[in-house]
Amino acid sequence: MAVITVFSIKGGVGKTTLATELAWRWAQTGARPTLLWDLDPQGGASFLTGVGEPQRQRAAAIFQRDGRPREAISASSVPGLSVIPADPSLRQLPQILPRCGARRLQQMTSLLRSEYKRIVLDCPAGLSAVSEQAIWAADAIIVPLPPSPLSLRAFDQLREELGRLYHRHAPILPVLSMYNCRRELHREVRHGAGANWPAVPLAAQIEQVAVRRAPLASFAPDSLPDRALDRLWQGIEARLARTDQAVRAPVSFSPRQSIPA
Repeated sequence: MAVITVFSIKGGVGKTTLATELAWRWAQTGARPTLLWDLDPQGGASFLTGVGEPQRQRAAAIFQRDGRPREAISASSVPGLSVIPADPSLRQLPQILPRCGARRLQQMTSLLRSEYKRIVLDCPAGLSAVSEQAIWAADAIIVPLPPSPLSLRAFDQLREELGRLYHRHAPILPVLSMYNCRRELHREVRHGAGANWPAVPLAAQIEQVAVRRAPLASFAPDSLPDRALDRLWQGIEARLARTDQAVRAPVSFSPRQSIPA
């Protein structure tokens, strides 16, 4: 079992769409039982997968000592993909989690090891008690970044902060999101600091994911964004597969050691 944390420094960078697309691909193309855990109070991942807000607001309560994460799992419309949906109670999670232990989320994902081969965590934007625990639990940390100098600066600050908070952590895999090759600044970032990073293009098809609440491959197969997302998924899966074959010791990787573009 591997845990993939999708984390963004700021909102509005395509984090939730990316997390959901990766989960869809593991469940469908990879044929791996997959759990998408929506930790964002906005509930975007729950919406995209067609899972409504539960009648009982217990998304935060399951982190308590006697919490049972299995009872919160819902089936999605995609075979092989289950979801722990978000609800407004998650707004209290940053206050609840520190009282439950520094690695409570890691413990809870371990409880689900026998049922799922891949667990994708969709975190709320920004560093918080929730994202810190999701980073502890991760086997890979995916960070979508718009191609801009401010994003690169924020990413450098993030790496410094993670190095300060964690002696060791899972590989950080930056992804250029909303990339537009017609923009000179985007091209400069793509061929400069982000030369070895995968890129997901700005495309109308990706916007349709939220309209249709369906995987991109189901209505725009082999399109430019579909191919980009598939390369990204394959790169992450290849890295995780190599980890499965070795004795794993989490280490920090430089962005230059990221997965191929």
